Amino acid sequence: MRLIVNVDYGFIPIRSVGIGINYGQIANNLPAPSRVAALLDSLNITRVKLYDADPIVLSAFSNSSAVEFTITIGNQYLQSMSDPAQARSWIQQNVQPHVSQIRSITVGNEVLTGNDTSAMQSLVPAMQNVYAALGSVDLARQIDVTTAHSTGILNVSFPPSAGAFREDLLDYLINILDFHAQTGTPFMINAYPFFAYESDPQQIPLSYVLFEANPGNTDPATNLHYDNMLYAQIDAVYAAIRREGHDDVAVKVSETGWPSKGDPDEIGASPENAQLYNGNLLSRVEMNQGTPAKPGTPVDVFIFALFNEDLKPGPTSERNYGLFFPNGTPAYNIGLQGSIPQMHFSRSHKHVLLFYNFVLLPIVLSVICFS
Repeated sequence: MRLIVNVDYGFIPIRSVGIGINYGQIANNLPAPSRVAALLDSLNITRVKLYDADPIVLSAFSNSSAVEFTITIGNQYLQSMSDPAQARSWIQQNVQPHVSQIRSITVGNEVLTGNDTSAMQSLVPAMQNVYAALGSVDLARQIDVTTAHSTGILNVSFPPSAGAFREDLLDYLINILDFHAQTGTPFMINAYPFFAYESDPQQIPLSYVLFEANPGNTDPATNLHYDNMLYAQIDAVYAAIRREGHDDVAVKVSETGWPSKGDPDEIGASPENAQLYNGNLLSRVEMNQGTPAKPGTPVDVFIFALFNEDLKPGPTSERNYGLFFPNGTPAYNIGLQGSIPQMHFSRSHKHVLLFYNFVLLPIVLSVICFS
């Protein structure tokens, strides 16, 4: 194994555990997908989540039979997916050409905590139609259909046993839970302890959110002890699901991570903390343990994200969640031993570059200077 994590728990191969990576592309400086495929192969990462169904990316990984993809139907397409014919067309165009690579489809991202009521109303019908479209081509057992939620769907998250969904979202969530129970698919949550710590650093110990040694918290109702916030958040979601009558739906983490840089008021955003959070999380997941409330169910997570994305809007942290800089070097050291292959030019390409650098470029610069 070539991906190892050197933290308190030792050297850890990532392939054997429930770890995936989110591969976002809101940037203008990322390497070509074929080079990204080589990077992930060198890291032994075999589970990749996309925020679209980019055929260029999927084709670039066509020779990597070990990689399983989760693809996404964007929120802007949910209303059209409410039409069964359009859902079937989407499956034919985006899934069937790459069927051996795709393991899951995420229908929308954080829809219920957004402000698009049309997307909220279209979410469950879209999930149902996508699932039915998969069934029409005998793929419903092979490919999961789910959606990803923000922890903002919770009205209560602490103590974990008191976890409860927001009342205004219950109608949507009950239908989604019924769908998951019927199809045997997971409930996905985007969980970021960083946001909780950033909002209240005086009350939330940094060691608690970074999986470092700390006194932790004990749930008074269950007497279960929590030594990190992520696992408490996962169990709060499980409690909310049970409150709605379901013990038959698994919870998986579709996003979690920590920014290596932020604005001055984004307390805790640093390469040191990002290194500790992601490194300790990988080590913890490698233990193959569950959360305190679900000890027999290993935690399954997708780290956010593969690269820093320079075109993402919002605060500085949004552009600095990557494990890697776009040039393929690690943003911080958690023992990631992989590389992006160098670009090689043929003789003719080299001649073109020389002609540009030594003939055309000086002419262009002279025109600019004297115009």
